[in-house]
Amino acid sequence: MKSRIALIVYILFILLPIYWLLNMSFKTNEEILGTLTFWPQNFTFDNYIKILTDPSWYKGYINSMIYVSLNMVISLCVALPAAYAFSRYKFLGDKHMFFWLLSNKMAPPAVFVLPFFQLYSSVGLFDTHLGVALAHCLFNVPLAVWILEGFMSSVPKEIDETAYIDGYSFPRFFTKIFIPLIGSGIGVTAFFLFMFSWIELLLARTLTATNAQPIQAIMTRTVGASGIDWGVLAAAGVLTIVPGIFVIYFVRNHVAKGFALGRT
Repeated sequence: MKSRIALIVYILFILLPIYWLLNMSFKTNEEILGTLTFWPQNFTFDNYIKILTDPSWYKGYINSMIYVSLNMVISLCVALPAAYAFSRYKFLGDKHMFFWLLSNKMAPPAVFVLPFFQLYSSVGLFDTHLGVALAHCLFNVPLAVWILEGFMSSVPKEIDETAYIDGYSFPRFFTKIFIPLIGSGIGVTAFFLFMFSWIELLLARTLTATNAQPIQAIMTRTVGASGIDWGVLAAAGVLTIVPGIFVIYFVRNHVAKGFALGRT
C-alpha cells in the first residue's frame, strides 16, 4: 500500500509541471500575472490561435521538424556502417577510436559554436536546415554508433558467414538481413537522436537567423514592449512536447525491446 502511494505521489510530482504548463496555455496574460488559479477562469484558445496563424511561430515548428528529420537520416546512414565495422572487425586503435567517438559527446556545444559559425558563413550553410542537421551530427553520430554497436555485437557472426556462403553481397545482406535483425536498436537510436536534436538550442539558435530558425529559438524571443507573453509561451511549450509524444508512441515497442536486449 505504501509503495502504491509513493508511486502515485511520484507520478503527480512528475506531471505537475506539465499540467501547469497546459493550464497556463489556456489563460490570458492578465490572469497568469494576476492571481494563482489551478484551472483557467477565462478559458481561451487565443494563445494557440496566435501560434497556428502567425508565420513566425508555425514556421519555427516546420523548421525544427525539417532539420531534426535530416539529422536522424544522416546520423543513421553514417552510424550504421560505422557501428558494423566496430562490432565485426578488429583493427589498430579500434578501442581508442571508439572511445574518442564517444568522448565527442562529452564536449559542450558552446565549444563548437564559433568554428561552425565561421565555417558556415564562408560556405553558405548559415541559416539552412542542412547546416543545423550537420552540426547536430557532431554529437549524435557518436551516440548512434555507441548504441548500435551494442546491438550489432549481440548478433552472431555466423549469420554474416552464412549469408556470404549463400551468395549475398554485402549491401544486400546488410539491408535485407542484418538491419531487420537490429530493428529494435534502430528504434532506440532514432528515439535518442530525435530527442537530443529536438531539445538542443545553442547551435540551432546561433547557426540560424530567419529562414531556418527553430521554434526553440523563437520561444526565447517572446519579450515585447509589454513584457513576456506568458500564455503564448506556454502554448508553444505544450506544442513542443507533442512531437516527442508521437515519436515515443511509434517507437515504443522498439524502445522497450531495445532497453531489454541492447546496451544503452
